[in-house]
Amino acid sequence: MRRLGSLVAEPALLPAPAIFRRRPGLPLTALMMASRSKACDEFARADLAVPGRLAIMRATIYVIPGSTSSMAGRLMLEHKGISYRRRDLVAVVSRPILRLVGFDGITVPAIKLDGERLQGTTTISRALDALVPEPPLFPADPERRTAVERAEAWGDEALQPVPRRLAWAALSRERSGVRSFLEGARLGIPAGLAARTSAPMVARAKRIYGATDDAVRADLAALPGMLGRVDELIGEGVIGGAARNAADYQIATCVRLLLAFDDLREAIEGRPAGSLAREVVPDFPGRVPPAFPADWLIGVS
Repeated sequence: MRRLGSLVAEPALLPAPAIFRRRPGLPLTALMMASRSKACDEFARADLAVPGRLAIMRATIYVIPGSTSSMAGRLMLEHKGISYRRRDLVAVVSRPILRLVGFDGITVPAIKLDGERLQGTTTISRALDALVPEPPLFPADPERRTAVERAEAWGDEALQPVPRRLAWAALSRERSGVRSFLEGARLGIPAGLAARTSAPMVARAKRIYGATDDAVRADLAALPGMLGRVDELIGEGVIGGAARNAADYQIATCVRLLLAFDDLREAIEGRPAGSLAREVVPDFPGRVPPAFPADWLIGVS
């Protein structure tokens, strides 16, 4: 099914429906407010004991191909076993489309779930834990939860903008990599045509995200320190444990996009951050050919 012309496409429903543990009619926002309370835990267990109150529900997630936050949103839905329909949007043009389909904001991932509209990975992670407590995205222990929340926030606010700016800057210099990011996407037009006509969209995205030469050089200079911080979080057990958490998905997806860069891959693959990224996100479409001047890359490796 296609809607809004050729800009939104809907792939087939993905498998693995989820059972949502809440009483029909309870607003999601109310459940989120109580999600960390003992009363909420008892409420969820009580509902599970009454089969008539179990509801099989599905989500619709709006994503942009190659977006780290979109991938994180998908992985969190899969973590919970929630079936979803994926609707691929064209970058930049996605902004008015999200408004047209009822979202207040202009960012992805954007999820429709049981009549609610959720945007942003940090909002989504908490909403999913409120709706489907197991398996959790945050530890039950308060101290460990705080550590995961801080790591997730750092990944969202500090780390995520770096690979995004680098990607738009690199693709503006070398657009041959654009098509690789469209692998598996259903945009309503052939991937080859979308790639060949992508120049205005890439240029606009570069401006929107502030991917100037100065910003990119600063990002490349800061990258070793950021990767070092990811390695530290792994060493501290905040991320990279046996049970995935919200910070795993937020951070590993960002590093996974960095691994798509021919200019950066060698500096990342041999370290814990690179290993975690490949474990959490085995398949991430896209390859960014060499694009940055050699003097910009001094100190990255």
